[in-house]
Amino acid sequence: MASATGIPDQNPASRGSDENEPLLGEPGDASQRSEKGIQFNFIIGTAVIAQAGIWILTAIVWAAVFTAPISLFSTHPLLNSAGVLLTTQAILVLQPTHLPKQKKQGTNIHAVLNMTSILSLIAGLVIIEYNKISHGGIHFVSVHAILGLITYILLIIQALVGITQYYTPSLYGGLNKAKAIWKYHRMSGYIILLLFFATISAATQTDFNKNVLHIQLWAVIVASILTLIGIVPRIQMQKLGLK
Repeated sequence: MASATGIPDQNPASRGSDENEPLLGEPGDASQRSEKGIQFNFIIGTAVIAQAGIWILTAIVWAAVFTAPISLFSTHPLLNSAGVLLTTQAILVLQPTHLPKQKKQGTNIHAVLNMTSILSLIAGLVIIEYNKISHGGIHFVSVHAILGLITYILLIIQALVGITQYYTPSLYGGLNKAKAIWKYHRMSGYIILLLFFATISAATQTDFNKNVLHIQLWAVIVASILTLIGIVPRIQMQKLGLK
């Protein structure tokens, strides 16, 4: 809509580079419009590329599992890939928010998705540990297992800090002090996502995958990179304390 001067009004979602400028692109490119529902956050900007990447990655894992002999162990890659899918959705839904109402709604959905993801991942861990114990296997010796353990530990810490700093800021000495560490929570979230992809890549080198699932390393890497191509440009620099 044009103003009285004849110059088109700027969209509220694109005002102020300090407010919502993404890592790549122009201010507002990856911001939730005030008139749009939060469901559009899953596809706004480059999110469609991220969605393509993460769904391809999930499909690769699930297709490999269901075209191989099914066993109790089969649920480990199914549950873990579902967890990574949910974590990616949790990131995508929160990234574009910038108004107080949007942030509150986005954070609540982000928390639900992440908690569901963690439950799925923990179930996957319990199953693999039960399988190891029942077969007298050695624990946490492969690169995949070590990376997985590190990722599990960081993820649990990440979740505990994220939930408490937002819902019980008094634990950190008040809201302002809790807000001061939000940027570190966001940074660590992206690091954990990278660890997820590294762990899945390492899984392709395990004996189980080589002998049973036959998931190709190159396919995992391509899908992971595609997901990151969709996520990274939507990062808003000021949320990481970079601007």
